[in-house]
Amino acid sequence: EKRAQEILVATIQRLATETTSDITVATVSLPSDEMKGRIIGREGRNIRALETLTGVDIIIDDTPEAVVISCFDPVRKEIAREALGRLITDGRIHPARIEEIVQKVTREIQQKIYEEGEKVLFDLGIHNMSQEGVRAIGRLYYRTSYGQSVLVHSREVAEIASMIAAEIGANRELAKRAALLHDIGKGAETDTDQNHAEVGAEMARKMGEDPRIVNAIAAHHNDCEPQTLEAVIVQIADAISAARPGARRETVDNYIKRLENLEETAKKFIGVEQAYAIQAGRELRILVNNEKIPDEQVKDLAKRIAKQIETDLQYPGRIKITMIRETRIIEYAR
Repeated sequence: EKRAQEILVATIQRLATETTSDITVATVSLPSDEMKGRIIGREGRNIRALETLTGVDIIIDDTPEAVVISCFDPVRKEIAREALGRLITDGRIHPARIEEIVQKVTREIQQKIYEEGEKVLFDLGIHNMSQEGVRAIGRLYYRTSYGQSVLVHSREVAEIASMIAAEIGANRELAKRAALLHDIGKGAETDTDQNHAEVGAEMARKMGEDPRIVNAIAAHHNDCEPQTLEAVIVQIADAISAARPGARRETVDNYIKRLENLEETAKKFIGVEQAYAIQAGRELRILVNNEKIPDEQVKDLAKRIAKQIETDLQYPGRIKITMIRETRIIEYAR
């Protein structure tokens, strides 16, 4: 037991990592306060277009030369931050340009996800990862667990596992690779009812990873028996990273889950294209398909969604439901 304590203390002392992450807000600097009026637009049409397209809250107050973007979803927040920054630089701020920039940034985010995966693999010295594996790791950049970035956590676990393996003479490269991949199931875009360890193990299997790595991923929450020493090292490293003071905030995770449940409840209804929980969950903004839902049915749909939320969810106060149905007709003069 004394030797085990020495190994853990030596490992923790060697690791230096960030302890905080900016979770729900991002700040965009403005060249001058006059820009605030242009972002808002005539009768608020610009800010309304940006909020509707990205699903974020844009807070414009007395803060000098700054606009705050608030959203629990890191991907949506990043798209809004990048799009707003480009619009400010470009100077042309109107609904059509906003839509064009948001679509462009959304496409570029996918490339950034891949680059983040490559960067972490390069920093850790891990090679021969499939393209799908690189993407799966990169997706963790925009995922949080209890307020802790999953990619930061996975990288930290990989470094801890590598150090522990070196201390006790286990396979260092295997432990590091398994530790980095242990939470890839959290970034999976899937509707399965399996937990993230099972999803991650299945992903690793399809990516052609070593069966020992697949087992380490599946076993990291004791859902199955760890079959190797490296799998046990991954469990230990995961526990150390999660337990570190300041690494996680449970209240944030509960808050995010509540907002996600709110959005998912609305998305279950036929005709709902997108749902965004804003104002810390006090408002639900719903975009409906104009071909499936005619104008006269929108109010009835809003009532049914409200009833479902009342039945399924627990929440403080009341939730305002805003329905948006847009009819867009395009014709060309030749």
